[in-house]
Amino acid sequence: MKHNDNDNNEIKKLRQGLGYTQEELAMFLGVTVTTISRWENNHYQPSKLARRLIEELKKEAKIT
Repeated sequence: MKHNDNDNNEIKKLRQGLGYTQEELAMFLGVTVTTISRWENNHYQPSKLARRLIEELKKEAKIT
């Protein structure tokens, strides 16, 4: 399922803001590197569980 550009920019911005590689973010979220790449390239959207973890990371890192 595709999602809007804001979502993929948000995930990439979060990852870069944390200083994480795609591999590190994938490990933290319990997904594959391919999944992170697909999210960032606007091919798929995160699951509800992944979205919650992403939101928690944003809050903890104070990234908007």
